[in-house]
Amino acid sequence: MAIGAGADAIGVVHAEGSPRNLDESAARNAITSAAGAVDTALVVASTPVHEAVDFATAIGASVLQLHGRYTPEDVRLAAQLFPRVWRATALRPDTNVEVGAYGEERLLLDAPRAGSGERWDTSALENRRPTGQWLLAGGLDPRNVASAIETARPWGVDVSSGVESARGVKSHALIREFVANARAAS
Repeated sequence: MAIGAGADAIGVVHAEGSPRNLDESAARNAITSAAGAVDTALVVASTPVHEAVDFATAIGASVLQLHGRYTPEDVRLAAQLFPRVWRATALRPDTNVEVGAYGEERLLLDAPRAGSGERWDTSALENRRPTGQWLLAGGLDPRNVASAIETARPWGVDVSSGVESARGVKSHALIREFVANARAAS
């Protein structure tokens, strides 16, 4: 459905405690349904790198997205073991905003509490704007994605809770609206 709406990528979450957590079978089914039409990202938050690489390989993901407090060494290791790695992190004073700093293909800047739906102050990017292919995430929804794109000028955007009708339940209508509003802004 997301692909039909015009999304460039889909993500499957494998993170214990997340309402979006998928087991291997469900994750593989979601990735297979994309049939190579878009990037397919396995999103992990605390899974050790070797296990995350094995899981991403097993389900056929095209991208491994390390989300959260992975160290630079973790990202470097993942980039050595998996063809495409995206580094996802919150913007903190010590965050390296150089895309590719640790071997990752893309950088995703998220809210301090990923998956919470909380917006963060993108004015912090005024003096620390990433270059290259970086994604804006955190508190985005169909109503605010266009203005967020105009303000932050990211390469792309990422959404999860902002297109849910209930926690962990995606709304087809909100996905279509989000993608349309994002594309209209870019």
